[in-house]
Order: sequence, then structure tokens, then C-alpha cells
Amino acid sequence: MTSVYLDTSIYNRCFDDQTQPKIYLETQAVILVLQMVEAQLIELVSSSVLEYENSLNPFPIKQQAMSHYLQMAKVRQQVDETIKHRAQLLEQQGIKPVDALHVACAEAANCDYLLTCDRRLLNRCRGLALKTINPVDFILEMEDVNQSD
Repeated sequence: MTSVYLDTSIYNRCFDDQTQPKIYLETQAVILVLQMVEAQLIELVSSSVLEYENSLNPFPIKQQAMSHYLQMAKVRQQVDETIKHRAQLLEQQGIKPVDALHVACAEAANCDYLLTCDRRLLNRCRGLALKTINPVDFILEMEDVNQSD
């Protein structure tokens, strides 16, 4: 089964300004991804980093929504020294510290994909073994895979 790690930008996309076409399309893709998780078509991976970031969210509705989905995760990656070390190496490639922890957690959990709406992170992750992808592109890719089966 395909395993996915969703960074915080994914969980919060539905709460962003939907009048912007890019945000609207990403929101629709996020909804489809979360439906795929609920239908157990893909496996959701969570982490202690996601839980920590969510605990800092000052908006209770956003925090509750993210918590709801994090509970559906089949795998929860705990940050350890190996992940911290990997994150430090990723930071040297220009990835922000918290994003580096997300990437390192997704790698440690052997995820097939890390989904993000953060264009900067997408660009910084080019060349990594972990496939980092926008949710719209992920949906299109899954559609291609399903059609070829």
C-alpha cells in the first residue's frame, strides 16, 4: 500500500483563502487525499513533529481537524537521534529546520511520498530519494497508476 506523510501545510490548506485558484485546487486534492486515507486506499504516516506543530496552532478548529486525521495514521514516527542528525544534514541543503524534521521522519518511516503545498520545500527536496510532491500532482499520479493497473 502507498504510504504518505502529509506536512502541516496539507492539513491547514482547507482553511486558506479559497478564492485563489492554486489554493482551491490544492484544497480539492487534499480532500481527495484525506478521503483515500479514510477509505484505506493509502496509508497515512504521522510523527511527533506533526503533533508538536499542531499543538502550537492557535486556532482550535484547525487543531482539532488536524488531530482527527493524525489519529488515522497507521504509523507514527517518533523523532530520535538518527532523525535529528538527518534533519541537520537536510538543513545544510537549505531546508528549514521543522521541514527538515518532516522530511527526515518521512524518510525514516519509509514513506513513498511526502505531500506539501510549500513550493520552497518542493524545490529544496529535488534529488532526494523520497518523492516530495504537491497534492494535486499526487492525485494525478495516483490516477495514472490506477489506470495502468
